[in-house]
This record gives sequence, C-alpha cells and structure tokens, in this order.
Amino acid sequence: MTTPASPADRAVAPTDRSGGPPLSLNGAAGVLDGFPATPPGVASVRSSYLDYLPGIYQESDFLGRFLLIFEHLLSPMERTVGNAAHYFDPRLTPTDFLPWLGSWLGLVVDARMPEDQRRALIEAAPELFRWRGTKRGLRHYLQLYTGFEPEIIEPTLGEIASNRSLAFRFTVRIRVPAGMELQRSYVESIVEAEKPAFAACAIEIVNG
Repeated sequence: MTTPASPADRAVAPTDRSGGPPLSLNGAAGVLDGFPATPPGVASVRSSYLDYLPGIYQESDFLGRFLLIFEHLLSPMERTVGNAAHYFDPRLTPTDFLPWLGSWLGLVVDARMPEDQRRALIEAAPELFRWRGTKRGLRHYLQLYTGFEPEIIEPTLGEIASNRSLAFRFTVRIRVPAGMELQRSYVESIVEAEKPAFAACAIEIVNG
C-alpha cells in the first residue's frame, strides 16, 4: 500500500516563471508574474479595514487576512473614486480626457493645438462664454486658439456716418512672426463661430 503524502509534501510554494526563488502569498518576497502581489499602499499581512471594527475584532489574525482579500480588490477603485475630481480639472486631467472635458463645455478642442493651449482654452471656457459675441471675447478666443495676439479693428462712428456700408463690419488682423504659419481657414472658422451673426468680418494675416 502506498503511504499518502503528508500535507507538507503536497504544499509547494509558487515560484516565478524565470526559475527564481519561491514567492510568498502575501507579497513579501517580491512580485508574481511581473505584477505586485499587493496594490500600492495596501498592507500585505493585516488589513487596514480592522481599524474600522470594534476593538474585540482588531486582534483577530484570521479576520485581518480575510479582510485583506477585499482590501486588495477595492483599494484601486477607492483611489480612483477619490481622485475623480482631478479628471474635471483641465490643468490635471490626462491628455486623452481633454476632448471629452471640452465637450461638456460645448467646445471643440482641435487636436492640432499644443497641449498647454488646449488646457488653457478649456479652463477659460466660462469666461469665453460670458463675453461671447463681443470684441473682448473674440480677441481672447483667437489668442488661445492661435497663440498670437489678434488686432480687431472697428470703424469709428464718423466713418460709419459717412459710409453706411461700414456698419456692422470689422477687421481681424493677426501678425505672424517670420518662419511661422497660420492657416486662414483656421481663423475663419473661429471668427464665424464666435462673431455676431449679423456682423461681417474681413481677416488679414500679416507675415513677418
């Protein structure tokens, strides 16, 4: 008759696939298959959840290890929920979230814009909406989108009195430094979206 193997003979500590030393189940010996045995900030032996239980349970070794299972599962989600406010801050949100955050504010964030300009545009959205349709709002919007300070020229009352066709017309002039380019269609789309519907605009892009 074959003698059954003792439990000590059957229990084999897990080893990593590279043939290294055995890994303990609580993560004290390193990582398992390239991943940390415990999430960052989570204890590996005794669950911190015991601190929220009555004192009579806090000395239970079994309960500490049992609750550790749930702490390993829930801790990453708790940290994600705890940092949710950062996703709504244009200065801190990940780059991939910028278009999504802009859509909440009714902004179309052009991916061609540098990242810092996209963040500044979303952060300034409440102020832009407040001054939408005005000279101040259009100037600020164009500056954020193009990176250049625009000049908005409106006819004087005397000029309008002598030539009524100048009423409700203005000119947007942007000076682009030598060696840099700015597409006219890019500026036209912004002006058309932000100017008053009844106004007409001429766009001048001056190079050098």
